[in-house]
Amino acid sequence: MKENHAIGHMAMFGANILWGVMSPISKAVLESGAITPLALTTFRMLGAAVLFWIASIFARKEHVPPHDLAMLFFASLFGITLNQGCFIAGVSLTSPIDASVITTTVPIITMIIAAFHLKEPVTNKKVIGIFLGALGALILILNGQHAAHIGKESSMAGNILCLTGEISFAVYYVVFKSLVSRYSAVTLMKWMFTYATICCVPFSYADMVSVDIPHLSTTLLYELIFIIAGATFLSYLLIPLGQKRLRPTVVSMYNYLQPIVASMLAIFWGMDNFTPTKGLAIVLVFLGVYVVTKSKSRAQMEAEAAAMLAAQQSPDTASEEKQNESSDSKR
Repeated sequence: MKENHAIGHMAMFGANILWGVMSPISKAVLESGAITPLALTTFRMLGAAVLFWIASIFARKEHVPPHDLAMLFFASLFGITLNQGCFIAGVSLTSPIDASVITTTVPIITMIIAAFHLKEPVTNKKVIGIFLGALGALILILNGQHAAHIGKESSMAGNILCLTGEISFAVYYVVFKSLVSRYSAVTLMKWMFTYATICCVPFSYADMVSVDIPHLSTTLLYELIFIIAGATFLSYLLIPLGQKRLRPTVVSMYNYLQPIVASMLAIFWGMDNFTPTKGLAIVLVFLGVYVVTKSKSRAQMEAEAAAMLAAQQSPDTASEEKQNESSDSKR
């Protein structure tokens, strides 16, 4: 069990590291003006779909019944299409700092949905852990993007779209956990990215064909390859490994790693400096993740309740046996 949890933690850590690295790289690609946000999103979906279908040739063959294929469409809708589509559209309308702050709501939303859908308990440790992680992430975001409002004002419509994208991903984490547990990551993602591509291409076709791929710079091409193969294909290959082994709230807590990675890259590239405030923020994020992982699940609480009930009943049972033995001896 502990080994399974370790694999889950490593998978979520790796996926969120890749997403954290993708953030500044995607910004550089979009600032080049050669690719629109909608085109970049669809290139990610199409590229990942192709890579997952290629990977499926070498992976174990799995039969997916029609009912599960239909469920995979809805998993794709919430986990990829709405998540990425709404967030990209929201970022284009609102300020980057507002969009970043909204991403910190994912663990909170996930905890609430898990409480209703999976009957997962909202424990003190979960609440404290999420608060600590959110506080650390917010410190990093606000400290590192104090100039992000320049050229882009906050927009209610943009903020609502960003929040919709985050809610949809939280729904995916919780509602489709059992579906994800039934199939390999390759099988899951080849169908999910295929559905996502089908949904997005009609809306982004004009943006995609307008990209002059043969004349893109070598740097831009490498950045695109990383976004598609690393931050999309590889990260989504890791996500199901975490979903299968960890509770939804724990999985969502790793979302707080992304601003840490973005901040560390900015320092490494000389765009920012390391300060005690950033150090404190990083400590808070990791402390928050640790506290949430130590919170009790519904299964653990039910097992403890059953054990306590058995312990309470055992003295009564023992006394009854003694009474029976005593009455037998008298006879």
